[in-house]
Amino acid sequence: MARRSGFSAQTLSVLASLEADPTARRHGYLIATETGLRSGTLYPILIRLAERGLVEACWEDGKPAGRPRRHLYQFSSDDLAAARAALAGQARLKHRRAATAGRAGGRRVAARRA
Repeated sequence: MARRSGFSAQTLSVLASLEADPTARRHGYLIATETGLRSGTLYPILIRLAERGLVEACWEDGKPAGRPRRHLYQFSSDDLAAARAALAGQARLKHRRAATAGRAGGRRVAARRA
């Protein structure tokens, strides 16, 4: 049986978004637009990742005009390695599933008619 990474598909999409530019601090709205996740899904994921130490969270410096300060998220070097391992594990799992589905030959069993 394939080993699971322990992350949901939504969490993996957040990790992939952060991994796309690992040295940049990214705000939640940008991550939301890249992943397609709504705020009610995204922000709890970001909070859990920060609580587990996988993502560093900090407030934006200064006081931007016309909007509140943003919370920014970024990996540390150790966190990036763990995220890349989880994403690689997910990619291997998808590849195995696709290979297994291809071997089934797409056979369908016709339903019996009464």
